[in-house]
Amino acid sequence: MFRAATRRSDRSKRQYGITEAGRDELIASRRGVCCICPTALATHVDHRHNTGRVRGVLCFSCNAALGQFKGRPDVTRRAATYLEGNAWKPILVAPGVYQLPS
Repeated sequence: MFRAATRRSDRSKRQYGITEAGRDELIASRRGVCCICPTALATHVDHRHNTGRVRGVLCFSCNAALGQFKGRPDVTRRAATYLEGNAWKPILVAPGVYQLPS
């Protein structure tokens, strides 16, 4: 048990630059809920992969979704536009010339 906790603590410090206590404080500051969907329990530290900077704490599903989008805000915005039903509404830019939203 002690070994597993030590490995988990070492991983948090090495990967995110925070201690287990720091992670627990982050979770407590969010009242234990995900930063994206505030109904699920936050259990994962979210960070920028290119810098390692911690952004917040997420539930498993939101963390996995951001991972699938490779943490790219442009892709995430397009996904939100798609979900809102606006992705395929063309924009008239000139008579007879339409552009799809990017």
